Amino acid sequence: MARSKLGTSGMTRRSFLGTSAISLMGATALPGVARKLETAGITADLSSTPTPVNRMIFGQFIEHFHRQVYGGIFEPGSPLSDKMGLREDVIAALRELGVPVVRWPGGCFVSAYHWKNGVGPERVRSYDKAWKVEDPNTFGTDEFVTWCRRIGAEPYICTNAGTGTPEEMSDWVEYCNLERAGQYARMRRDNGYVEPHNVKYWSIGNENYGAWEAGAKTVEQWGYFVRESAKLTRFVDPSIKLFAAANADRTWTMPLLERAGRYLDYISIHGYWDPLWQDNNVSDYLTCMMRSVQPEAQILSTVEILRDAKLADRVKIAFDEWNLRGWHHPGHGDIGKSDALLKARDKNDLNETYTMADACFSACFLNACIRQAEHVHMANMAPVVNARGPLFVHPQGLVKRTTFHVMKMYNDLLEQQMVGANITGASLDHAGASIPVLDAVVTRSEDGRTASVAIVNRHPDRMLPCRLAIEGLPRDAQTTVTTLSGDSPDAYNDVDKPESVVPETRRLRAFDGSLALPPHSVSIVRLKA
Repeated sequence: MARSKLGTSGMTRRSFLGTSAISLMGATALPGVARKLETAGITADLSSTPTPVNRMIFGQFIEHFHRQVYGGIFEPGSPLSDKMGLREDVIAALRELGVPVVRWPGGCFVSAYHWKNGVGPERVRSYDKAWKVEDPNTFGTDEFVTWCRRIGAEPYICTNAGTGTPEEMSDWVEYCNLERAGQYARMRRDNGYVEPHNVKYWSIGNENYGAWEAGAKTVEQWGYFVRESAKLTRFVDPSIKLFAAANADRTWTMPLLERAGRYLDYISIHGYWDPLWQDNNVSDYLTCMMRSVQPEAQILSTVEILRDAKLADRVKIAFDEWNLRGWHHPGHGDIGKSDALLKARDKNDLNETYTMADACFSACFLNACIRQAEHVHMANMAPVVNARGPLFVHPQGLVKRTTFHVMKMYNDLLEQQMVGANITGASLDHAGASIPVLDAVVTRSEDGRTASVAIVNRHPDRMLPCRLAIEGLPRDAQTTVTTLSGDSPDAYNDVDKPESVVPETRRLRAFDGSLALPPHSVSIVRLKA
């Protein structure tokens, strides 16, 4: 028996109960699924003190890498694009997804990116030192902000803290946010954008702690560099929200906070848990599930650093690059290039890679952010289009991968506040490690009349019986269950089978709190008074 205690709540009022059990879709579809695990339990009290959930955790990320921008969101001349070159089918899909914020332009790309090459009528083609290709700079700041507004998202700009300078960062803020004063505000107006872009979110750097990054910094350099960059950008626009590249390593982040913490609103951390940088040997389902508890451990380590710096009440965490699978880019950081290494990046776009392992892992990641909602105020899946993204875009259309459906379910169906939950159940054992088979979070509406419970059954082939007891709702609460599963843990969507894995929703006439969760599934149970 593995027990996961996610908050505490006293059961002092009548629990939600209906009159019949349900069996969710797919519970008998797989060989061996008739085998059941011991019954798990989820209990919560809606009257317990809630924590607001910042919906920026459903954010996305786009980088000038392979076919994310060019041939992804931006394809001039395509019959699917508008006059600016923005793919309209992608815009529609991302509006459906409800993306709240997008981080751009990198990533490793940004550490040698100079924004002035990408604005105005005369664009300067430049060599991308990170990814060893030429960038035409036809997609720049103005196009990015326009695209964000089209999809309904806030733009989040990551600045060049590698080969760039604090002054270059502050000039970029001037270009975007000042109405008239300054040569760069006038440059924007001359480029046809009379009104300021009003970009609220700005990050100082990307992974500047890493030797792979252009212009990487030492611990001794970083805090002072961030401090001066923050001062200059805030001199231009004191209303912006500032981030700085950090990690869960105390030796890097504590000096940063000591020297520049007073100027920061967020620290930025990253995570990829199936590292495929050099070899595209994609991990199997169970291996991925055993790693699904690691994001929360990383968050908690970062929170501890913030607390020790006495900044946890004010400085929040942005998990602004995350994905199960690391991007495949063999040779990155080496001197020189080869066409074979560039061609190898096509492997990132193989749709068979993105299975129910990715879906269940992503749900567990979001659950971790929701449980730690006091501290995690933004997260950005990396990337949103192509490579490892939830959308695969090709010349004739697009495919919504399993992770698209998870992100949409969470954005559409979860409520605004998290309440603590007690979770019990069996363990999932693999390769000498053991984790809970069940992962879940409970959210509630602000008025306390609706509860929405996100549940992951991590087991690859066993149905999981589960008892759900939510204190504070009447017996006749309206109940719906939306479930994403597949005919195997390796199920995926592709161009010729775009709906192999899609959510199914059932409205329950009566419910006594008994659930039968399909294997390798993500479910959201909504209970409304």
